[in-house]
Amino acid sequence: MTKLAAANKQKQWQSYLQGYLFISPWLLGFFLLTFWPMLQSLYFSFTDYSLLEAEKWIGTDNYHKILFDDSSFINSIKATFIFVLLAVPIKLAGALLIAVVLNMKLKGMFIYRTVIYFPSLIGSSVAVAILWSNLFGRDGLINQLLLTVGIEGMNWIGIPQTALLTLIILAVWQFGSSMVIFLAGLKQIPHELYEAAAVDGAGKVRSFFAVTLPMLSPIILFNLVLQTIGAFQMFTQAFIITRGGPLESTYMYALYLFEKAFTRYQMGYASALAWILLLIIGVVTALIFFSSKRWVHYETEGGK
Repeated sequence: MTKLAAANKQKQWQSYLQGYLFISPWLLGFFLLTFWPMLQSLYFSFTDYSLLEAEKWIGTDNYHKILFDDSSFINSIKATFIFVLLAVPIKLAGALLIAVVLNMKLKGMFIYRTVIYFPSLIGSSVAVAILWSNLFGRDGLINQLLLTVGIEGMNWIGIPQTALLTLIILAVWQFGSSMVIFLAGLKQIPHELYEAAAVDGAGKVRSFFAVTLPMLSPIILFNLVLQTIGAFQMFTQAFIITRGGPLESTYMYALYLFEKAFTRYQMGYASALAWILLLIIGVVTALIFFSSKRWVHYETEGGK
């Protein structure tokens, strides 16, 4: 019995070794390209490091200056949170609405799905950002269309009250990835549930809130987490379209971090900003998961 147990244990260790051998390329890439740079950036966040000179240990001075003496940090946090709080819910609501429409059985629906998803294929590229600048510029297409109905337009990108709104509209416009995920989830909902709801006298709207949303809530959670993390890291649009202006109204956190690191070469300060961003994203994500206990329903564990 002892020899058999020893042989089984040896086979188990061999299987473990084989498994780690198969994933060793990924592990090597993770530790060299992700984990080690993260440790380096954590160390640099406690130093005065400019790429041009050797780092100098300064303790928590970077964090103290960021939190208490940096007005640009406050402006970037404010702009980023406004962007996240507005863009993410509107984007997810629009994606879900379009997914419900595309889930209907209509002739030629695959063409509509392709056309609607197309904006997401070009994603947050530089070309889209330049296009958006031309659309909402002083002499852009939006103002030209307004002139046809006798309305004088404005420089949407050049006014603090509307500049951030243009970035939010751009983010909402790129709803394709969330829509596809919602559409896949809608197709997994058993049709019998809708039939049972209809028997109980529920209409389309009631069925949506009583059947569709609860059954789709895990996917809503998944999309919410992904889109929230992505929104906090929004960079390309702000960098190309507004450069953080006017008056830092679109000064996104990632843009501020980029300028500190690669324009002013304050790598130690930028590393501290990066770790603060990581902490903010971690806290917000944890709050989302904590709240999910109240509104996310699963088919197992009694629907909790």
